[in-house]
Amino acid sequence: MSENQNLLAEQRRALILDEVRRRGGVRVNELTRKLGVSDMTVRRDLDALSRQGVLEKVHGGAVPVVEASTHEPGFEAKSGLELTAKEDIARSAAQLVAPGTAIALSGGTTTYALAHHLLDVPDLTVVTNSVRVADVFHAAQRTSGPRQGAATVVLTGGVRTPSDSLVGPVADQAIAALHFDVLFLGVHGISVEAGLSTPNLAEAETNRRLVQSARRVVVVADHTKWGVVGLSSFAALEQVDTLVTDAGLAGDAREEISEHLRRLVVVGESES
Repeated sequence: MSENQNLLAEQRRALILDEVRRRGGVRVNELTRKLGVSDMTVRRDLDALSRQGVLEKVHGGAVPVVEASTHEPGFEAKSGLELTAKEDIARSAAQLVAPGTAIALSGGTTTYALAHHLLDVPDLTVVTNSVRVADVFHAAQRTSGPRQGAATVVLTGGVRTPSDSLVGPVADQAIAALHFDVLFLGVHGISVEAGLSTPNLAEAETNRRLVQSARRVVVVADHTKWGVVGLSSFAALEQVDTLVTDAGLAGDAREEISEHLRRLVVVGESES
């Protein structure tokens, strides 16, 4: 399959998932008309989304998966979702990073994408509780060898979660002793009522420490995170300086967010 075909499949599946979530379910024949593809193509897309655990196939179509507030998808399951949006968000968020600053990156697939865009920013100190994020910087150093201006990476200790974040007392203690200019935070869910939330209680406490240690907090989250509420809240929207998201975020959600945040950045659009 060519790169273009892969991209088309990704776009189709994102549209299908949006339709399922927005309408509460869709039929195969509706999707074939809307997307202009064959019945077989739609069924393959539904199979792929079902394997990722983001929708449930039913006779003739699909419905949303109703997830418990304690459900925590693994890194691999999340990494296949909203790829284009995450890449656009990461590229935009990278522009907020100045050379020579101390930044923190939480765990998550969007912060993982962001890490790749920071490899050429000189003299960074990067604090992270994400094994995946740390690997991005270490792999770059192994490939290119020692170079002037390469990032100094501080990986906290802790217990590994399904999303490959390190959490718990060891991580919390390490983070509490540090102070960084900007925190880039991936989230499981974001809403006006619950603020930022996660299904993992230990991760909530570690994220709380990250927020407390940062001068500025930048949340990087695609539009599907809006309205999702995990088991444990760890920050109110008012504690967030900037939200970087994608154009899929609905207008009413943008209005609500703008009432609580200092800055909303929708990639590809002018700022709110």
